[in-house]
Amino acid sequence: MQKSRNIRTLRMRDLPSKVGYQPSTIYGLIAQGKFPKPFKLTPGGRAAGWLETDIDNWITSALGDQS
Repeated sequence: MQKSRNIRTLRMRDLPSKVGYQPSTIYGLIAQGKFPKPFKLTPGGRAAGWLETDIDNWITSALGDQS
């Protein structure tokens, strides 16, 4: 039996509590190429988000860099 996993999209309002950074810091890290870039939720729209798995992988990688 295959384990089902939901794909969850995070919005900017979700990130501060998950990664511990404020939006201004997150946008700065994106500009430096040190944080995953968001993707558009609808073509041509303004709404953007991140896959939770991408953010979880970034957190794991950031913790590994501190070792």
